[in-house]
Amino acid sequence: MQYQVPQFIEVEDKIFGPLTLKQFIYLAGGGGLLLLFFTLLPFYLTVILGIPVIAFALALAFYQVNGRPFIVALEHAISYTLGNKLYLWKQREQKATQAAQAPAPLTQLVPRLSQSKLRDLSWSLNIKDQENRSRGGLAI
Repeated sequence: MQYQVPQFIEVEDKIFGPLTLKQFIYLAGGGGLLLLFFTLLPFYLTVILGIPVIAFALALAFYQVNGRPFIVALEHAISYTLGNKLYLWKQREQKATQAAQAPAPLTQLVPRLSQSKLRDLSWSLNIKDQENRSRGGLAI
């Protein structure tokens, strides 16, 4: 038994002529709002308020931002504007920055050797030197 697998699941069906259901609803909503303006307001006010409504309805129906519908970009803009934002700021201590700018004294950079560590180091170098000489190699 074979089943037919739909291939274009990303593409919406055209229901009202060349328009999808969403496009038709956006345009019908804009047209309804224009009709409401026309019946309740004087003509010059209807024209002034109708132009942005027409532009918004057309943008919702047909305009795409980066290949995605305008309603998605509008939703993201509103959620960003109204959503919580987290700002982090860590104050630096002034003393720490001044200490970091001052050059370190040379005595802190040189490691200190105690008398016993110096003697052990000298003894191990002498032994390695004698081993190299006995093998006929060069002293390091």
